Amino acid sequence: MSETIKNMPAIALRGMTVLPSMIVHFDISRPKSVKALETAMMADQKIYLITQQNPDVAEPGFGDLYRVGTVAVIKNLAKLPKDIIRVMVEGLERAELVDLDEDGGYLKAEVAVYPRRDQAAIREVDAVAMTRALRDIFAAYCAENPKVGKELTRQILEIHDLEKLVDQIAINLPLYYEDKQRILEAVDLGSRYETVCEIIGNELEIMRIKNDIQKRVKERIDKNQKEYILREQMKVIQEELGDSSPLTDADHYRQQLKEITASREIKEKIEKEIDRFRGMMNNSAESSILRGYIETLLELPWDKMSRDNTDLKNARKVLDEDHYGLEKVKERVLEFLAVRSLTEKGDSPILCLVGPPGTGKTSIARSVARALNKEYVRICLGGVRDEAEIRGHRRTYIGAMPGRIVNGLRQAGVKNPLMLLDEIDKVSSDYKGDTSSALLEVLDSEQNYKFRDHYVELPVDLSQVLFIATANDLHTIPRPLLDRMEVIEVSSYTENEKLHIAREHLLKKQREHHGLKDEQLSVTKGAMERIISGYTREAGVRQLERRLGEICRKTAREILEDGKTAVKVKTGNLEAYLGREKYTVHRMNDRDEIGIVRGLAWTSVGGDTLQIEVNLMPGKGEFLLTGQLGDVMKESAQAGISYIRSVSGQYGIPEDFFQKHDIHIHIPEGAVPKDGPSAGITMATAMLSAVTGKPVRADVAMTGEITLRGRVLPIGGLKEKLLAAKTAGMSAVIVPAENRPDVEELSEEITGGLKILYARTMEDVVKAAFA
Repeated sequence: MSETIKNMPAIALRGMTVLPSMIVHFDISRPKSVKALETAMMADQKIYLITQQNPDVAEPGFGDLYRVGTVAVIKNLAKLPKDIIRVMVEGLERAELVDLDEDGGYLKAEVAVYPRRDQAAIREVDAVAMTRALRDIFAAYCAENPKVGKELTRQILEIHDLEKLVDQIAINLPLYYEDKQRILEAVDLGSRYETVCEIIGNELEIMRIKNDIQKRVKERIDKNQKEYILREQMKVIQEELGDSSPLTDADHYRQQLKEITASREIKEKIEKEIDRFRGMMNNSAESSILRGYIETLLELPWDKMSRDNTDLKNARKVLDEDHYGLEKVKERVLEFLAVRSLTEKGDSPILCLVGPPGTGKTSIARSVARALNKEYVRICLGGVRDEAEIRGHRRTYIGAMPGRIVNGLRQAGVKNPLMLLDEIDKVSSDYKGDTSSALLEVLDSEQNYKFRDHYVELPVDLSQVLFIATANDLHTIPRPLLDRMEVIEVSSYTENEKLHIAREHLLKKQREHHGLKDEQLSVTKGAMERIISGYTREAGVRQLERRLGEICRKTAREILEDGKTAVKVKTGNLEAYLGREKYTVHRMNDRDEIGIVRGLAWTSVGGDTLQIEVNLMPGKGEFLLTGQLGDVMKESAQAGISYIRSVSGQYGIPEDFFQKHDIHIHIPEGAVPKDGPSAGITMATAMLSAVTGKPVRADVAMTGEITLRGRVLPIGGLKEKLLAAKTAGMSAVIVPAENRPDVEELSEEITGGLKILYARTMEDVVKAAFA
């Protein structure tokens, strides 16, 4: 019998296949499918259902469809919300897709209907054997799969006709649409039978394996349940006897021991302590001590490490986001990263950041940890005076605990955190031991890979820890400890740096802390510069941040009380928020004067200028020093006057001048203590000016130590001193010639507008200073 060619509307199905004799419903929403359905309803209600090879294709063409589909009759329609139509169909016969036309807004298929094959082609005895074999396989499948209902199983097993049995099994079995498509494409009964048997055989094998796995899992769970019940019963018995904890805690510790990453030596030691703990009575005093010791050992990150972020660009970006300036610190961290990236190993550096308060030493450490993706631990050493704070207490003492270093590792949870040793210059010592000496082993990369804490009593590896220490003054740090650290100076900020920090970081931070949005508060550049110069006097930015916080508090009150939507702080209304200016800059004098010289000084809050005044009076050669001067400064003044007396002939000073006149040196702001040798040339110049009667240039400042022979020696704190000179409006600064390398390291922002004059002797100073 030949195939019959028909033309009819078609619907492309996604993820499902309809077989002949199968009654099923499905939802459609694609416009082409809806149009095809309407066309079929207007004709003989027959439609061609063909499955897509890929369900994700939205607009399938001829190449996206399988070649064999099903001619079906539409039984029922129901409209659902969102333009969805639910269709019920009954499959009639197989048909091959010959051609597909998309004109008319729907899929129009040309199909060749397969003629119905006669079962007589299969011998009767073969049909009976095939039927029995298929029923046996199906029965075995139903026995393994409880989801197949008993009534359905009974109905199918009562079918004796081979073709009907094959079709009913294919229709009712929960198969993937690909398997159903294979059955649909098996037009011949024999090949369809083989396909169904193969699919059921595969499913049966899968079900048996699945059931076997589930059985083994269930047995294991049952075993665990049994053990749990026995343990609970034992626990109740032990509680009745009053000694439940040691047994259960010991098991818990042993389980934790399996999970930690540590060397065999460490694990053996911990296991030995757990065995000791198991044999103790619960109420013994040693039991609680041993419990704390075991828990400490189990919580330490023996060989557990975090993965460092070695991306140099990302590290630079993070460091620049959090801090403005501090280039030396950033460069050193990036160098460490570069070496670590190339070698994949190497000792972590031990850095010491030294600088005035408020310059960002502590906060830069937190940023370094974020840039390197390290855990951050801060240990404050200010006021620590007991060696046990570093090395821990021995376990024989009641209340013993590990030292701060080991506790920091336990807090971090990894062996390679960033550990900040804050205020390392403020540790002290007493009869209990020297804290600085205890830190020697911690900060020595040759020894700290086997650091021994008195409490832990096992070697702890500190070689992977990135130590960063902070200090305000190097002079109070013992020399051996200082020798173990790489010192990086964090100097004072310039006014321009403070302006950048305030606008880019501090103002934003204070707005967030006080619940203000960016548009609710703005501070002009001029007002910010006025706050920096007139309301703060510091090397760092802590006072500046407090002043901005004060502005934010007043702004918040104005917004709530006065109903303002935005506040703009300018130089004109700044006093309303911060009051009158608290600091004034000592600008340079208007004219050149005799006996008055501007010196430069370093203070803990940055640089400052000192106006040194010298007066001559008839007298008996007395030498007076006032202004609360320290011993070193007094000795510098004595050296200066001795030098002037030794060269008095060069300047035409009478021999008996110093016997007939008293010399009085005064440095204003008498309430402020002053000391140091760097004002030596300043005092000598002022005295020489007063004695010779020659005025000194008002626009020149100077700093340098003087010797008896008039040599000018180098000094420190040059950056801060030059900043102070620039702020005071000086046009020239005299510095020791040996400080030339220090000046060349400074940026143009500091030295710009200043004429730097180098002096080797007092003669160079006099030539540059006298008008």
